[in-house]
Amino acid sequence: MKMEGKSVFGGVAMGRLSIYKKNDQLVKRIKVTDTDAEIQRYNEATEKAKQQLAALYEKASKEVGESSAAIFEVHQMMLDDLDYQESVVNMIQTQNVNAEYAVAVTGDNFSEIFAAMDDEYMKARAADVKDISNRVISVLQGAEDAGFDSSEPVILVAEDLAPSETVQLDKSLLLSFVTRYGSTNSHTAILARTMNIPALIGVDYSEDIDGHFGIVDGFEGVLYVDPDEEIIEQYKKKQEEQEEKARLLQELKGQPTVTKDGREIKLYANIGGVGDVPSVLQNDAAGIGLFRSEFLYLESDTFPSEEDQFNAYRSVVQTMAGKKVIIRTLDIGADKQVDYFNLDKEDNPAMGYRAIRICLEQPDIFKTQLRALYRASYYGNIAIMFPMIISVEEVRRIKETVEEVKKELSDQGFAYGDVELGVMIETPAAVWITEELGKEVDFFSIGTNDLTQYTLAIDRQNPRLDSFYDAHHPAVLRAIQMTVENGHKGGAWVGICGELGADTSLTETFLRMGVDELSVSPSRILAVRAAVRDCDLKG
Repeated sequence: MKMEGKSVFGGVAMGRLSIYKKNDQLVKRIKVTDTDAEIQRYNEATEKAKQQLAALYEKASKEVGESSAAIFEVHQMMLDDLDYQESVVNMIQTQNVNAEYAVAVTGDNFSEIFAAMDDEYMKARAADVKDISNRVISVLQGAEDAGFDSSEPVILVAEDLAPSETVQLDKSLLLSFVTRYGSTNSHTAILARTMNIPALIGVDYSEDIDGHFGIVDGFEGVLYVDPDEEIIEQYKKKQEEQEEKARLLQELKGQPTVTKDGREIKLYANIGGVGDVPSVLQNDAAGIGLFRSEFLYLESDTFPSEEDQFNAYRSVVQTMAGKKVIIRTLDIGADKQVDYFNLDKEDNPAMGYRAIRICLEQPDIFKTQLRALYRASYYGNIAIMFPMIISVEEVRRIKETVEEVKKELSDQGFAYGDVELGVMIETPAAVWITEELGKEVDFFSIGTNDLTQYTLAIDRQNPRLDSFYDAHHPAVLRAIQMTVENGHKGGAWVGICGELGADTSLTETFLRMGVDELSVSPSRILAVRAAVRDCDLKG
């Protein structure tokens, strides 16, 4: 039997299928007389749930890094939400109902509110509300942890998996997971990719597959149940090839990223936070080409202080021990919303008040980050790049602010190092003025995700447009070519930090264009190194 879905993370897994058993949370409405005691039960259950989430955060931080573990801090904050708490307490008091019922109804109501929102990020929070509500109900009911019963590695099958459920899975017993629901942008999908687990979503399976033999093809987005011997042999070979490729890639550790004809390429890694640095070093990246600093803001419930940011940046540059660390200034807005920024709702946030536009309009926020970055530069090799640039005037305003910050730091006795300044090329406007921009900065980093979106006029968050979204479109490739040529004319070196940088089918194309640097996810470093070493640009 062949079932089709959508891939979250590539790879092949073969083994027994095991359906994930969630806690039976049948919640009945029960009339209570002592509402104070019921509220006390709710408060105690909430505190215990927060303790569980704190433990999950610690576990996830060690296993998948702080940026991926941050969802459990978000869940703790959601449990402290006053509107949520007041809804539960008010229902207990006015309707004389049990805490389980009040939490269940509140969870459903809030989940529906999030699900009805236009913003994709906020829609995804609907699952988080359900998750925290189910956790509190489980505590109230004294239920044991859900999971799967197995002494052997299995392919886990579920309706959906909440982030808390995913991180609690014993990875030594997990070959892959397959879900009926979920999205490629969910926290669970991000965790799956971080944990290197082949995974599918959108598979309409039946309950009777439990215990049967299955094959997950994470490349094609297919699940086979009880496949015949021919298919099994086919995938055994595919799995062996995959393992051999991984083994051969390990041999590239410590090897230069240089083409057959002797051209050396800078091969850096993209990260979301301090917790991702070990993966950068483990995969032998030459540096960090994109540190998404906005995660410091997304993971906080208030503006991170200069000291908090300084400590985070310093930790990264010291760990990288002299290797270049390129830090992008905050790219808040569009699909990355932060409540305390109090941004107005926009009909088209992808082209709205975001990134450098916020920084230039709110210099206090911008200067705080720049001060932290320059102070950290004393401890390592930092470069700073600015996102969403559309004009030379913006760059000149940025450089004026930088000079103000440097003078303030000098006057206050703070030391700082030499810092390269660069801009992201991710708008058609920036592409057309790259020669002028190249005279103003040290480097360009091409953000191919947004560049493709804006060039093709396609919302990359809209799944209905997947068939139209073509990152290999000639217009996109010509924009990259123009950026490289004009950047070099202006005196800037040019890198790529978007998803296309890891597309090995384009590696030789990029090198022939003259791209100087590629920055990819840590897990793709060795594969891209292999692709570079296979290139002969004189051939």
